[in-house]
Amino acid sequence: MSNIKITFLGTGTSQGIPVINSTHPVCLSTDKRDKRLRVSVLVEWDAYTYVIDCGPDFRYQMLRANVNRIDGILFTHEHSDHIIGLDDIRPFSFQLGKVPIYAQQRVLDNLKERFAYIFDEENKYPGAPSIEQNVVEDKPFKLQNILVEPIEILHGKLQILGYRFNEFAYLTDVKEISSLEMKKLKGLKVLVISALMHKTHHSHLSLSEALEIIEELAPERAYITHISHKLGFHAEVQESLPKNVFLAYDELTVEF
Repeated sequence: MSNIKITFLGTGTSQGIPVINSTHPVCLSTDKRDKRLRVSVLVEWDAYTYVIDCGPDFRYQMLRANVNRIDGILFTHEHSDHIIGLDDIRPFSFQLGKVPIYAQQRVLDNLKERFAYIFDEENKYPGAPSIEQNVVEDKPFKLQNILVEPIEILHGKLQILGYRFNEFAYLTDVKEISSLEMKKLKGLKVLVISALMHKTHHSHLSLSEALEIIEELAPERAYITHISHKLGFHAEVQESLPKNVFLAYDELTVEF
């Protein structure tokens, strides 16, 4: 079984941290771990590199992590903080030709509306990136030599996707996971799951709700992502977590 390396490209919410014009203490923190770009993760194994979501910080994230090529992008859903960096795949497209993207049909349709010039093959805008569309359905699919299993979760009332790669699973913008999908998440070495803040939220897990799911799934290690400034300072929150649960931060790498 291939070893997997995860790099957290961004661990913040749709506004990132610091939030523009905010005087919240976490937004004013000088701790590097409290500065969070929009949520995204790099998944590498063997000679392959994939990105899950490409939001508005995608260009800088690629430069900061020194990513020289990608083999594709998986999308969790169509909200702007997860897709709006799609135009910035141009250097990879010029290098590789068509960049494979993977998403539900609903998400692909949304991308076509918002990035029509990328999808219009008949009247291709010069300089626009080229993509290869792949529809993700409710069944596992192959990425190179790994079988990836989509995990259907609810982000408020919106059905979105998480992804399982072997013994690693990535779930962001989670509010609910059905018992059927929970069964697909057993036996993990590493679970990444979102937790927005301490208070209950209509479309995101709170920290206590995320910890309940982690306890039920019992992965060897769990990492919290999609964090708002309202969750608190990284150093203080980390001290309160169980020994196998970690608050992720930008540029953190995990290998197993």
